[in-house]
Amino acid sequence: MAVTRACILAAGIGNRLGGASDGKPKALLEFAGRTLLARHLDILASVGVSEVTIGVGYRAEDIAAAADAAGFPGRINYVTNPDYREGSVVTMAVLGDSMSTAGGPALLMDADVLYDREILARLVASPHPNCLLVDRDFEAGDEPVKVCIRGAGEIVDFRKIVETPFDWCGESVGFFKWSPAKARELSDRARAYLSSGRRDAPYEEVIRDAILAAPAEFGFEDVTGLAWLEIDFPADVVRAADEVLPQIERA
Repeated sequence: MAVTRACILAAGIGNRLGGASDGKPKALLEFAGRTLLARHLDILASVGVSEVTIGVGYRAEDIAAAADAAGFPGRINYVTNPDYREGSVVTMAVLGDSMSTAGGPALLMDADVLYDREILARLVASPHPNCLLVDRDFEAGDEPVKVCIRGAGEIVDFRKIVETPFDWCGESVGFFKWSPAKARELSDRARAYLSSGRRDAPYEEVIRDAILAAPAEFGFEDVTGLAWLEIDFPADVVRAADEVLPQIERA
């Protein structure tokens, strides 16, 4: 089934960037004169997505203005997380209805990633109805969110700090594809986090819970070798401009 809908998590402040962002939301960081958000929208349109919902919070008006000016040929919706200083699970919960109520699969995406179009094309084309993206070539440490694989391809954990035994792991790109049923489940799980007071959690914990509950329902695509970077720190801004963008442009 074609993927026509995407949800983008873009509510946060990006405190770890410090002065490198000039106070802008990370989605509005510019590389070669184009914002990350504009690049997202161009790539989404190129892979057949016609409706995008953006979860906004910090400087929501600026994000909406940039999105509306980007020339996206489809429909753009906005849902607001007024508690954007809390964990990203809050934005996931706010996006829940947009992710789960309409028919067909949906994408869920971090806004702070610069990436090669082929990465998203592989996600959309994947035969797995519930799919993560994995890059085996990553710097070890506590910062990357890891997708841990055992045996013939079973995902056994999904977290920054992993204790579960695994055969190999890679870094999550931060883009996902969900079937309608899984999107509803994740939406319910995110709301349960808020109801139980776990508002400071990263949204990845909701996905981890669902994976551990039914690992056979999830698959992954290996995107090792394709250029991408999640932008969290000032050094990432420099690396994105000097290393990753030239790789994307060459591709």
